[in-house]
Amino acid sequence: MKIYIAGPMTGMPGLNFPAFHAATAELRAQGHTVINPAEVNPDQTTSWEACMRRDIAELVTCDRIHLLPGWEVSRGAMLEHHIATQLSLAVTLHPA
Repeated sequence: MKIYIAGPMTGMPGLNFPAFHAATAELRAQGHTVINPAEVNPDQTTSWEACMRRDIAELVTCDRIHLLPGWEVSRGAMLEHHIATQLSLAVTLHPA
């Protein structure tokens, strides 16, 4: 299964990259193909809009969205969740 990880980045220390990388490692260990926005956009100086354009292009190729804790207060993750649900992607929540 191809899984997209979504969660809070803006305003988080290190843009929350450690949480994204940890979830990616767990899901890859289970045999999944994982799209990690921290890998798609590793340059932390890239604008939010530019990152979202790249991320959404990857999201629409996936079967599932995996939401990290705090996703519901993230403008980007809420947008990604909306797109994913409208496209009938499966949705899973990462344990807190």
